Formats: sequence, C-alpha cells, structure tokens
Amino acid sequence: VSTQSTWGMRTVRTLAGVEMPRMIYGTAWKKERTADLVARAIRNGFRGVDTACQPKHYREDLVGAGVAQVISEGVVARGDLFLQTKFTSLDGQDPSNIPYNPNSPLEDQVAQSVSTSCRNLRTPYIDSLVLHSPMRTHADTMRVWRVLEGFHQQGVIRQLGVSNIYDVHALAQLWADALVKPAVVQNRFYRSTRFDQGIRAFCQQNSIMYQSFWTLTANPDIISSPTVQSIAHRRHLTPTQVFYAFVMSLGIVPLNGTTNDAHMREDLQVLDILLDTGGASHQFNAVLACRSTTRPAAVFY
Repeated sequence: VSTQSTWGMRTVRTLAGVEMPRMIYGTAWKKERTADLVARAIRNGFRGVDTACQPKHYREDLVGAGVAQVISEGVVARGDLFLQTKFTSLDGQDPSNIPYNPNSPLEDQVAQSVSTSCRNLRTPYIDSLVLHSPMRTHADTMRVWRVLEGFHQQGVIRQLGVSNIYDVHALAQLWADALVKPAVVQNRFYRSTRFDQGIRAFCQQNSIMYQSFWTLTANPDIISSPTVQSIAHRRHLTPTQVFYAFVMSLGIVPLNGTTNDAHMREDLQVLDILLDTGGASHQFNAVLACRSTTRPAAVFY
C-alpha cells in the first residue's frame, strides 16, 4: 500500500460526463436516523449519497432533509453533491406504501417516481437515476428506460444506471438497445457471483462505472483474512481501509453505509491509499478468482 496525493482523484468522470465521487454514502435501512446520518456523512467529507424511491428500505425524504440541512449551514452547495436515487418497480415495493400509483401504466409509474424523488430530495435535477433491478422482461425494462431517457434529455436526470443485474447477457442487451447508455452498474459484490467478474469485464470494456454494495457486509472472511490483517498491521491501517483500498484499485466505486463518524473519516482516507502491484494485489485477485454457480435474485437494496 502506498500513499500519494489524490488531487483530482476524489471523483471519476463517467461516460455521461458526470463527476461521481469514488466512494458514495449509502442510506438503506437507516429509517428515522437518515437525515442526521446524511448530514454527518457530508460534514465528514462524503460528497455522494445513494438512496431510492422505495419507502420499504429507504427514507428518500429524509435524505433530502439531511442535504438541505448542510446546504443551509454552508457546508456545501447543491452543485458540490452527487445525488443518486432509483426507480423501484412494484416487485420491490411495500404494497402498503408505494410512492406512485400502482394502477397507472408503467410509464406513468416511472414518471411519478422521478417526480417524487425530485420533491423528496428538494432538487430540480438528479445526478444519477438507477433502475433498481431489471424488469421481469426486457421489453418492460426498455419501457422504463425510454421514460428515463426522456428525463435525461430534459436535463432532469444527468445519467442513468442499473442495479441488481447479474446476467451479462441482459446487461449487453440493455446496452445495445439503450439510446442513453447506462453509465453505472450497482451490484452486490461477493463470492457467490464470483465477484461479478463477467459483469465487471463488460463494464470495463464499455466505460461503465461499477458500484458495489454490501462490500464489507458480504465479505467478512476476506476482511478478517491473514492477508488483510498483515497489510493493515504493517501499514498502520484498519482492515476495512485495506479492503476498500483494494476494491477501489479495481476501479470500483463502493457504497459505504457506516453510522460511525470516526469510521466515515477513516474510510474516506482510503482515497489517499493505493495498493501496490506486488504480492498483496495478487493474493486479493486469487480470492476474487474463486468459482461459484450461485446467482442471486434481485434484492432491491
């Protein structure tokens, strides 16, 4: 692990021309604590926040409240922030709390969801709008995508993405049919999908940024491994910092959902840490090369 200045490396420019932070604060399951945690995350240095128009797992309205708080304090301006949210289909919604009319045509559900997100986040535009999971059919996925493309053309959405897509052929089909290409893929990053090697290869070939969620939660065995522990001890880092540094060295943008202020600051220090190209990276890559035939269902997190 080596440390160097990362001026100009706090963000990555996506294929849509959007400056996206290299680590994004995740807000799933934070419930009534969401506004406070979002404000604290931004005060501690986060400039990207991920949420969803899905009351079942997210309080998008409280993300907006937290953002409004720090803007009012003068900590940041809206233009300093990267706000990412998602359209979640009926399959991923709580039937008793759907943020759009479930009886409307699919196209109207998408439009209503985008409108709700802008209202919740208190912003006239969204930096990144992610389809929470492919629809049951490719035809329906494209119906959703065409509506999102319309919002992109109007400037309401700056870039599009897709989450929970673990079939590289489905991603390739979306890429081929999309007029506005997906700029990000956001997936669970863990052993059961072979760490998305095929998906990540497709992303790299097409300049799509890969975002990871469950980066820590799904990989406790790696974080506690002798390799990580040894590097952490030698470099006076935490095991979490070492693993994040490795993940980011692969070009991955991880979501980070910590609720601890000290951990927020520690994890953001990873932006100043690069793994060397020696034995440590080879050992990590050996772990990621493991085989698994398990493919997860869409989890809408």
